[in-house]
Amino acid sequence: MSDPKLRRVDVLGVGVSTVNQDMALAEVTRWVETGERHYVCVTGVHGVMESQRDPELLAIHNASGLTTPDGMPMVWAGHKAGADWMDRVYGPDLMLNVLARAAERGWTSFLYGGKDGVPELLAEKLAERIPGVKFAGMYSPPFRPLTEEEDDAIVKRINDSGAQLVWVGLSTPKQERWMAAHRDRLNAPAMFGVGAAFDFHAGLVPQAPPWMQRNGLEWFYRLTKEPKRLWRRYFQNNPAYLREIRKRPPFLRD
Repeated sequence: MSDPKLRRVDVLGVGVSTVNQDMALAEVTRWVETGERHYVCVTGVHGVMESQRDPELLAIHNASGLTTPDGMPMVWAGHKAGADWMDRVYGPDLMLNVLARAAERGWTSFLYGGKDGVPELLAEKLAERIPGVKFAGMYSPPFRPLTEEEDDAIVKRINDSGAQLVWVGLSTPKQERWMAAHRDRLNAPAMFGVGAAFDFHAGLVPQAPPWMQRNGLEWFYRLTKEPKRLWRRYFQNNPAYLREIRKRPPFLRD
């Protein structure tokens, strides 16, 4: 295996971090301990293909502290480019790993996103699963853009909570835009756009079996569970990704 280094592999212009779970956890830990402020995008084919159509979203992914390989196609792209140490850094798993570290070190979290009642349920379920985990606050935003006054109020609320970690569950690309827009306004060292992890860990949506996740078939499992919401995403993005990645092979950035 090559010497693991924190670099970026270019996947159709999106710089995906050459990380595994241990490397991602070490980097987030460094941010919290040094006070650096960054956000984490967890991206797969959906995020990469949305970035082809949206230059602003592409720039947001490339300006992140980490853009983790949330799906196996990102891992395979990294391996093809020579980063054979890369492994899947799946949002729900990253959330559990970081929260376990947070419980050990006394860090607190703020939950931002989900439908009414979901952040509260999520906090309850995570507290059962990770002894000692602490939540400084939570908020379920309305399904519309916040007014300037509302946005100022939630920024103050998060900052006043003293949370070191902010978990954002708004789905792609809303959560990426929100993190980029608030990076310089929030005191928390780390923000994470983890989308479906809110519903998964709250017990509202089942996760794909591990064998499907390892073989890049989670998209199919999720499609069977939420066909009306996801069919367009997968049937447009997946073939387009395969077509484009043949034309523009992934490569390691300097």
